[in-house]
Amino acid sequence: MPQTERFTERELDRIIEMAWEDRTPFEAIVFQFDLAEKDVIKLMRSNLKESSFKRWRKRVNSGVSKKHLKKRNPDIQRFKCSRQRAISGNKISKR
Repeated sequence: MPQTERFTERELDRIIEMAWEDRTPFEAIVFQFDLAEKDVIKLMRSNLKESSFKRWRKRVNSGVSKKHLKKRNPDIQRFKCSRQRAISGNKISKR
C-alpha cells in the first residue's frame, strides 16, 4: 500500500510537520505513526517539491538537526517540550 493511502490528510500533514521539526526525532514518528525513518524519507520525497525535499534531507543530515537520538543530548528523555502536553500515543496530537 502506498504511504499516502495509509494515512488521512491530517495525519500526513502531522507527519510532515514532525519531520520538518529539528527537535522531533524519527523515533517520535515511529512511536506515533509506526513509520520508520526510511518510510518517512519516501513519504517526504513523494509529498514535497524536489527542491524542498533536498533542503529537508540536507538539514536532517546536518549538525543543526537532532532528528536522530544519537545526536541529541542524552539528558533529554522526552519527545516534546516539557511545557507541552504529554504524548499519549494518539496518532494526532491535540492542538
